[in-house]
Amino acid sequence: MQMRKQIDMTEGKILPGIISFTVPIILTNQMQSLFSAADLVVVNRFGVSGSAAGGAVGANSTLITLMVNFFIGVSVGGGVAAARALGENNGEKVSKSVHTSMLLAVICGAFLTLFGIIGSRYFLTWMDTPKELLGLSVTYLRIYLTGVMASLIYNFGTAILRAAGDTKGPLIYITVAGVVNVILNIFFVVCLKLDVAGVALATALSNYLSAGLVVRALMKRQDACRLYLSNLKIHGKSLAYIVKIGIPSGIQSALFNISNVLIQSSVNSFGEAVVSGTAAGHNIEELFVKHAVVSFEHASLNFAARNAGAKKFDRVKKSVALSCLCAFAVGAVLGPLTYSLSPYILKFYIPDAPEKIVYGVVRMAYICRFYALLGIMDAIGFGVRGIGASTTSMIISLLGVCAFRVVWIYTFFTRYHTLECLYLSYPVSWAITFAAQLVAFVIVFRRLKRKERVNA
Repeated sequence: MQMRKQIDMTEGKILPGIISFTVPIILTNQMQSLFSAADLVVVNRFGVSGSAAGGAVGANSTLITLMVNFFIGVSVGGGVAAARALGENNGEKVSKSVHTSMLLAVICGAFLTLFGIIGSRYFLTWMDTPKELLGLSVTYLRIYLTGVMASLIYNFGTAILRAAGDTKGPLIYITVAGVVNVILNIFFVVCLKLDVAGVALATALSNYLSAGLVVRALMKRQDACRLYLSNLKIHGKSLAYIVKIGIPSGIQSALFNISNVLIQSSVNSFGEAVVSGTAAGHNIEELFVKHAVVSFEHASLNFAARNAGAKKFDRVKKSVALSCLCAFAVGAVLGPLTYSLSPYILKFYIPDAPEKIVYGVVRMAYICRFYALLGIMDAIGFGVRGIGASTTSMIISLLGVCAFRVVWIYTFFTRYHTLECLYLSYPVSWAITFAAQLVAFVIVFRRLKRKERVNA
C-alpha cells in the first residue's frame, strides 16, 4: 500500500509546513465537534424532551471533557515519544512506542468506562445539575461512556499518525464517522424516538468506527509506525517516557477542566434556561473557533519534538513562534466574527426558547471573542512539552488556569454573582498563563541548547 505523503518537519520552509500540518487537524477537530453539535441540534429540534434534552447533553459536556481529557493528555506522551524517536531515526524505539501507546489506550479506556458508568449519577449531582435535567443527563452519560474506549484508541492512534506527519488520514476517518453519526442521530431520535439515549448511542457507535479506521491505517503503514496486533505489549522504557510526558499533560488537562466543572456548577446554579443557552453557545464556540485556534498546539508540539530529536534548535524556536502567531491570527479573526453572528446561529440550536439565546450570547461575548489568547497559550505550552518539559508546562497551567479560576470563583464571583463576572475568568487566565509559559519556554530552550553543546 502506498502511503499518503507525509510532512517533513525537519526540512524545508516551516510556515507552509505548519499550515499543511494544521489545516487537516482543524478540520478533524471540527468534525469531532460536529458529533456534539449534531447531538444538540437533533435533540433540541426532534427530541421528545425538546430543549431540556439539549440542556441534559450540554450539562455533560464539561464532565465528559474532564474524564476523557486526562487520558487524551496521556496520548500526547505517545505522540511525543514517537516523534522524538522518528527525529532520531530509531525504528525500534518508534515501534515500541507505537505498541505501548495502543495497548495503553485499551487499558485506560476499560478503566474509564467502568469508573464513569458507576459514578455517573454521583458526579452529575455533585455538579448541581438541575433536577429536571438529572435523569436525562445520567442516561446520556452512561450510554456515551460505552464508546469511550474507542475514543481513546482513536486519539492515541491519531497522535502517532501526526507524529509521523500524517494529518490528512485522521481527517478522513473522522469525516466518515461524523457522517455516520449524523445519520444515526436522525434514525435513533426521529424514527425510534430514543431522545438523549439515541444521540448518545449514535456517538458511541461512531467512535468505534473512527477507532477502527485509525487502527486499520496503522496496520497498513510501511514504516516503523506500523501496528501489529500480535506485538501489542507494554515496553518499560517506552512506557516510562510516555508517562514522563503524558501524565503531566493528562493531569494538566484534567485539572484544567476541574476549573471548568466548577464554572459549569456555577452556571447550573442559575437554572435550566441558562444551562441550555450556555450549552449551545459553548458548542458553537468549539465548532467555529476553539478547535481552529487550539489545533496549532499540535504543530508546535510535533515540530518542536521532531526537530529537538534531530538537534535542529533554530527550527524548534521558529516552529513554536510561528505556531503561536498562526493561532493568534486565526482566533483574532474567527472569535469576533462568530460572536457577531451568534444570535442567528443560536436560533438554529434553540428554536423554541428565545430567552435562552440571550444567555448563549452573553457567554460568547466574554469568551468567544478572546479565543486568540487561548490559542497562543496552548501553542507555547505545547512547545514546552515538545522539548521535554511537560511537568513545567503542567505546573504553570495548574497555577495560571486552574488555581486562578478557583480563586476567582470564591472571591470575585462570590461578590459579584453574575454570568459576566464568571465568564471573565477565562480570558484573564489565558493571558496570565501565556506569559508564564513564554518565560518557561525561553528558559527550557536555552538549557536544552547548553546541554547539547556540552554532550557534543
